[in-house]
Amino acid sequence: MRRLRVALVVPLFLLAACGNDDAGKDKGGASATSAPAATPTQATATTAPIADPAATAAAMSDTDLAGQVLMPYAYGSDATTVDKTSAAGNRNLAGVDTPAEMIAKFHLGGLILVGFSAQDPTGSTNPATNVENPQQVRKLTDGLQAAAAQAGMPPLMVGTDQEYGVVTRITDGVTALPSAMAAGAAGQPALTEAAWHAAGEELSAMGITVDFAPVADTLGPPANTVIGSRSFGADPKANAAQVAAAVRGLQSAGVAAGLKHFPGHGHTSADSHATLPVVTQTAAQWTAQDLPPFQAGVDAGVGVVMSGHLDVQALDKGTAATFSHKIMTDELRGKLKFTGVAITDAMNMPPAMKWPAGEAAVRALNAGNDMLLMPPDIAGARDGILAGLKNGTLKRERLVEAVTRVLTLKSRTTAAKGLSTVGAAAHQQAVGALDAASVTILRGACQGPLLTGPVTVTAAEGREAARVNLVRALQAAGVNVQAAGGRVVHLVGYGDSPADLDPAAAVTVMMDTPYLLAAAKSPTLIATYSSSKLSLTALAAVLAGKAKAAGRSPVAVPGLPASACR
Repeated sequence: MRRLRVALVVPLFLLAACGNDDAGKDKGGASATSAPAATPTQATATTAPIADPAATAAAMSDTDLAGQVLMPYAYGSDATTVDKTSAAGNRNLAGVDTPAEMIAKFHLGGLILVGFSAQDPTGSTNPATNVENPQQVRKLTDGLQAAAAQAGMPPLMVGTDQEYGVVTRITDGVTALPSAMAAGAAGQPALTEAAWHAAGEELSAMGITVDFAPVADTLGPPANTVIGSRSFGADPKANAAQVAAAVRGLQSAGVAAGLKHFPGHGHTSADSHATLPVVTQTAAQWTAQDLPPFQAGVDAGVGVVMSGHLDVQALDKGTAATFSHKIMTDELRGKLKFTGVAITDAMNMPPAMKWPAGEAAVRALNAGNDMLLMPPDIAGARDGILAGLKNGTLKRERLVEAVTRVLTLKSRTTAAKGLSTVGAAAHQQAVGALDAASVTILRGACQGPLLTGPVTVTAAEGREAARVNLVRALQAAGVNVQAAGGRVVHLVGYGDSPADLDPAAAVTVMMDTPYLLAAAKSPTLIATYSSSKLSLTALAAVLAGKAKAAGRSPVAVPGLPASACR
């Protein structure tokens, strides 16, 4: 068997101080604090350039090629030491105990870091949590890279879904951006780019080389809750500018961005985590509504595009996009001229589990995908690829092409030298500026303090962390806050319904998509689109009359203007 040994520099890093931030998750408890930081030491990048990706891929054995297109998840927060529960999960998934053993056994090309949250619309595909805080994540990613080096393989592609807002994997100790919809409300791509550059620097410091963000889907029906505030909004032209800005920001920090969910998940109310959504737009509508943000991201040089498990009938009726050559090759490569890595959405989602793991893997590769994300049966996927090479249903040339793209991307991404940038004041400032520009008043006064006298903050069930953060921000802004008896500011967010509103509240604040505000009775209605600490700090400044609400809702709310103030 041909084996390839690739030099890898493994960092000897320790820790640097990190700031704390509420991650913008919706119904969560009080935020945790980072572990005490150790003295920082000099560190080096975790990846070494691959001089000739095409030649390197061509020289690989079939087994190594098959491994390089797999990007599973693993159980355990450490590469080599896991508890009994995590070991059992890894044995069920891959027949090994630890993530390091998984990398060595399958010669993996990548690993995705995951985190389960009941209030996350993608939670059903994330049965494990292996991220805790920046220090732990960096120790884990260093261990994963060391395992790849010891197996003689190229550096790993280490990815995660750090979209911010309702889909945020690493929440403790990082600078939390607001949701994409908040950036859409701000409408200032320069602020978006600066905030995502800060995010990229922090992800790189933690050893993450690929972020599966931004979401490039243009929103259609309000019933689309699986995308919702993960999208920049409903205007394809505005979304295109925002997507390009986020891509530039992330990639200028050395982290590859990953657009999703091609060819567009915004114009369906069905959830691909449960079923195969049908998108009924005409070809002309798709071109006008869904294509522009993806094209803008590709034009900005995005490194990764993720397929959607979607039946886009105008493009390839009856075939999920992930398994459609017309979509993943003819449209993505031919029309959009994308030359980077195409990766599937999670292969453990029901639409991708229509076939056994091996057959699904071959179908996805033949459609034009270069990596398979989260296969439900790693050995089955690997063995299916090898069988396809043997029986001719998968050409070696197609697999070499895929691995060449993967290696090319790896050669362009590096991990930063330490954790000192995580939670940095400059990052807080950049992200805070985006939050400040996003706050939107949809009904009520536009200047001066929005409330007089004492204020009481209430919240829908499960939002105590957001309530406490707003209380503290208001107090810091000089507002008299009392536990009861004041004029009520009521917080609602992702998943809430009219039953969660308080008709007696003076101010109702929506911390997710603003549609629920159409049912609110308060004289003042505000959207922040996010529940992060910095979002709530920006809200407090508006309530206290210290800042203007400059945002405009990027989606239409029945009976309300995009802004009452501009």
